[in-house]
Amino acid sequence: MTAGRSAEITDTEPDTREPAAHDRWWGLAFVVVLAVHLAALYWPRVTIVGPVSWADKVVHPPLFLVPVVVGALWWRRVVPVAVVFILHAPVSELVQHYLLPGRSGDPWDAAADLLGVGLGVVVATWWLARGRRSGAPPERW
Repeated sequence: MTAGRSAEITDTEPDTREPAAHDRWWGLAFVVVLAVHLAALYWPRVTIVGPVSWADKVVHPPLFLVPVVVGALWWRRVVPVAVVFILHAPVSELVQHYLLPGRSGDPWDAAADLLGVGLGVVVATWWLARGRRSGAPPERW
């Protein structure tokens, strides 16, 4: 370091500090949650005999809520994460309908997925705002 130069990182210098431990944990949590999310959506399922139940609609909101919250807490940004999952909801139903044998796409599942995204946005926004009030690190981008 040269004489008179501050040890602080300025706006013109790249931030080369190590990511905080909580960032690594949120990143690991997101990878695990995303793997479960994708497996639940795209894993071939055993055919159910009998009338189709609306009970699976209860699973869809948390299936999208959890990755939205965990992803937003990792990146500290809600909108980009929400946009990805808003687009993924109908795409997942189309993939199930047209590409996965034994699976069918259902517009009501997509609606339940979008409900989960919306609830995830509310939870993540609240959590991030709570963190900013408590002196947590600012948003990255």
